[in-house]
Amino acid sequence: MSVPDYMQCAEDHQTVLVVVQPVGIVPEDQFFRIYKRITSVSQVSIRDSQRVLFIRYRHHYPPENNEWGDFQTHRKVVGLIAVTSCATAKEWPQTSDRFHGQKEVFGSTLYDSRLLVFGMQGEVAEQQRTDVAFYPSYDDCLDVEKRVEDFVESIFIVLESKRLDRATDKSGDKIQLLCVPFEKKDFVGLDTDSRHYKKRCQGRMRKHVGDLCLQAGMLQDALVHYHMAVELLRSVNDFLWLGAALEGLCSASVIFHYPGGTAGKSGGRKPGLSSAADAGKRHRPGAQEVLIDPGALTTNGISADTSAEIGRAKNCLSQEDIIDKYKEAISNYSKYKSSGVIELEACIKAVRVLAIQKRSMEASEFLQNAVYINLGQLSEEEKIQRYSILSELYELIGFHRKSAFFKRVAAMQCVAPTIPEPGWKACYKLLLETLPGYSLSLDPKDFSKGTHRGWAAVQLRLLHELVYASRRMGNPGLSVRHLSFLLQTMLDFLSDQEKKEVTQSLENYTSKCPGGMEVITLPDGLKLPPVPFTKLPIVRSVSLLNLPVSLRPHKVKGLLGQGMSAASPFIYSPISMHNRDERSKKIDFQWVQGDVCEVQLMVYNPMPFELRVENMGLLTSGVDFESLPAALSLPAESGLYPVTLVGVPRTNGNITISGYHTCVFGVSSDCLLDGLVGVKSSGCTVEVVPSLPRLQLCTSLPRSAHLSSEDLSSSVSLQLFNGETQELVVTLDNIGSETLNTLELSSKTLSTKEKVFGEFISWDLQDAVSHLPLKSGQSVTVPIRIQAKLDFSGQENLLHDLNEDGISVTGLPVSSPLRQVLKSRSENKSVGADASKNEYNHVKTLEVVLTFKYSGGAGQVEGYYRELSLGIRVDVEPSVFFTRVSTLPATSTRQCHLLLDVFNSTEHELTLSAKNNQNLVLHASECQRMAIQVDKFDFDSMPVTDHDPLRQAPARQQEEKRLEVQGGLINRTLEIHWTISSMRRHGEASVEGILNQLILEHLQLAPLQWDVVVNGKPCDCDMIADCRVGDAVSLEVKLTNRSKSAVGPFFLTVVPFQDYQNGVQNYDLQDAVTFIGSSTFYISSVNPTENSVCVGALLFLYTGDFYLNIKFQDDGTGRDLPPAWFCLPSVHIKAQEPIEAAA
Repeated sequence: MSVPDYMQCAEDHQTVLVVVQPVGIVPEDQFFRIYKRITSVSQVSIRDSQRVLFIRYRHHYPPENNEWGDFQTHRKVVGLIAVTSCATAKEWPQTSDRFHGQKEVFGSTLYDSRLLVFGMQGEVAEQQRTDVAFYPSYDDCLDVEKRVEDFVESIFIVLESKRLDRATDKSGDKIQLLCVPFEKKDFVGLDTDSRHYKKRCQGRMRKHVGDLCLQAGMLQDALVHYHMAVELLRSVNDFLWLGAALEGLCSASVIFHYPGGTAGKSGGRKPGLSSAADAGKRHRPGAQEVLIDPGALTTNGISADTSAEIGRAKNCLSQEDIIDKYKEAISNYSKYKSSGVIELEACIKAVRVLAIQKRSMEASEFLQNAVYINLGQLSEEEKIQRYSILSELYELIGFHRKSAFFKRVAAMQCVAPTIPEPGWKACYKLLLETLPGYSLSLDPKDFSKGTHRGWAAVQLRLLHELVYASRRMGNPGLSVRHLSFLLQTMLDFLSDQEKKEVTQSLENYTSKCPGGMEVITLPDGLKLPPVPFTKLPIVRSVSLLNLPVSLRPHKVKGLLGQGMSAASPFIYSPISMHNRDERSKKIDFQWVQGDVCEVQLMVYNPMPFELRVENMGLLTSGVDFESLPAALSLPAESGLYPVTLVGVPRTNGNITISGYHTCVFGVSSDCLLDGLVGVKSSGCTVEVVPSLPRLQLCTSLPRSAHLSSEDLSSSVSLQLFNGETQELVVTLDNIGSETLNTLELSSKTLSTKEKVFGEFISWDLQDAVSHLPLKSGQSVTVPIRIQAKLDFSGQENLLHDLNEDGISVTGLPVSSPLRQVLKSRSENKSVGADASKNEYNHVKTLEVVLTFKYSGGAGQVEGYYRELSLGIRVDVEPSVFFTRVSTLPATSTRQCHLLLDVFNSTEHELTLSAKNNQNLVLHASECQRMAIQVDKFDFDSMPVTDHDPLRQAPARQQEEKRLEVQGGLINRTLEIHWTISSMRRHGEASVEGILNQLILEHLQLAPLQWDVVVNGKPCDCDMIADCRVGDAVSLEVKLTNRSKSAVGPFFLTVVPFQDYQNGVQNYDLQDAVTFIGSSTFYISSVNPTENSVCVGALLFLYTGDFYLNIKFQDDGTGRDLPPAWFCLPSVHIKAQEPIEAAA
């Protein structure tokens, strides 16, 4: 026997073999359709008996195997069912002859046969024959199964008669010696009368009868006969038949212990391989469905008594003994070269039993033995079948890698050089089946997490073979998919040279068939998932970038709470109402519809050569998004490299960045972030707000570096002298697609140590607002006025330096609580006068941020706006310093002289001017005094403290504000300006920071205002009153109370005197001046804002210049008031000759 049945199992020993074959020309599909119906009758319950007959069908069976029918009866073909097509009566004789010719092939062993004729009608079809059944067509054959059952029953009758005939002990008769084919020539000339020969004949016959009993459903009888045969054959050393008896004993015991069968899932052959030997083994019989009740069967088929159970238990082998007997049987088979097929099938049967017993290691020993059994010269197809079955059996016992090894050997056998037409499709299919055994799958997701499983070198080899097989199949798309999978999953195990070779091969394949993300479905239904190149390049972090400062949307504060959920009645709850993952992925900034948005990826190239990535873009969900692809080239084995991917959201809502797409080596990949390992991400979901207008800002000054502490849209810087003013023109262009509807401007001065006087920055926005709404492409301008006015006061060390330089300065030193205290001088000068002057030439810096707030479009409806910020840096150089300030009284009580010592700190000639005053020219580093006559100020009438915030402020802050307002009033009155003609620059010099309390008191009008009138003319400002000797001169003193409380009463005494202008004053004028009335004036109490007037008269007796000194009597009245409140103007009267005398 040369053709093994790899599907053999122990329970096949109880089946009878029936061959079903076509006769003549029968359509293959119709034949297998009838064959399937025939094989459905796999077991038949025998009438009038509790026994069941099991049938094993084959549609192809080698005749040489049939010759081993005496050795093991389940190998003998006992039934033949022929299927034929015959349409006319003329064809019938020829069909009948063919049927008889077919029977002759198995004629020596057939118990019965049947012919199923399809398509025949007429007289011939109406004939009643037991061995022939006629059917009009393949569709009209309802009783095929019934015919088959009748046929099986007829086989049972013959089987039972043969069993009874062989089992009956005929004493005196000579027992036939049963032989296998190769033994017949060896037994020629043997002594047939010897005891040894007779025992051999008896033992072989006992074994044969045991086979018949097992087929006839008499398990107990079969066990008894097998045991007797083992004893007889062992005594005569008939090893081949002893092995058969032991195998029969094992099979009967297996049927008893495992009524469900041992074939398992591997009992059915997998489709795909085509060979003559396999054709008869595609359909397993239903032996695994048999449930035998051994207690119901005896030799004659009737129930036995209870003692039979005890005997049966003794005859049946235990589960452990079954394997031992199998080993012994296989050992006996191995002694004969011609019994290789029997030995191989016995090993397979033992393996199936051990698989059920879960004894994998022992099963592997049987399989290892089966591998080395020599079956002679096998064809390539037989080798493929053998390795495939070995693979399935190893899979059955859990040896997955061993199973994969033999499956791969079978695959390579399919394309052996000796095969004229290599079966690359079969090879490819078998290679796919080996993947699980080598811890491989076709899904790259299985390799993305955890450590690598399996032997990488073997896996690489297998994947290369899959690539080659798919290419030889003529499917380049399949080759690209497998090569992509190899590169993605095995990248860490490839050498630098292998990486280059694999990528070159991949580029060659993709030049003919580009790789994509579609699922490839194989003809057998297997799906190959897409392979995204997540390692080419490797992404380590993904960051969604905020929009530039000028494009970021802001929510109107009043609308911030409108979107809050009212699901909870509590103001605060520690229980989050959102999913934790969603919260962690949501980003706290927004993108804007229609604006370019950026996502930054940190990537690196693991390849030993430059990696070109084409068409790299973003994958998104939730919002209509236009991705703008990019191309990049990464150097070999680069470190982390930032890559920015951009796109434009076309609708508003929540957008999720789900991944990115690339095209590397001709393979397009969609890489999802969820599938990336070790990727750091601050969040992947961001809100897209409705579209807003976009403004571009440009200024009349060139751009400069941004301010260090602010994130700005643009910055400018300029250099001014202290007190100088410059205008900056800002142009706003609408470069977006939305219309600009609103525009606001605000400013913020950054923290500075410098005290700024006046309005540092101002603007006029009315003209720009009048041009709104501003359509796309239009622009507006906004003029900005910048005035740098810092403290103009000098320092103590500056005065010292000026004295050292030979510059004479006089007057009181400046002492102002408002001026900025600059850096103190070092105690020791290390350099000369130049180093000392650096301190008062120090450039001071002012920084301010202008914010343009604008909105429009759909975003304005939702309450969003944008901001453009312009940073302005002003470097202020000193222009002039006021080093001294003092006051001198003027001739009028309502005026005084303000003395200013001015120092030119610039390197240019400077002209200083004041209101109603002559210009003062100062050379570089020159100091001169300027005297300015000013009217005293009524500070009390200024409503400084009328503002509610100021009333609530601390007293110190109120005082500072009061001094600031007073200084501003004085500065506006003086109007001091400087001009540098050589540079055509000019500015203002402010005295706001140099006026101390004492100076302010000198410049302030007294709360009690005294007015003296002589002859109706007020006496002030050196005015001389004229009178005639002998005429009465009226004297009027008026008191106006400007204070907040009542004052008085006051007593005033008028004392006349003459001044000889030589330091001598004459008060003895009783003979020259006389008073008409009293020389003392009385002023009663005067309420606030009221006045009081007292009147008197004098008479001059001589001509001359007389002065009146009006004094307050020292009676304690008004001692609580400051002396400055009682400052009366001096009165100068010139007495002249009378008119008559003059005439």
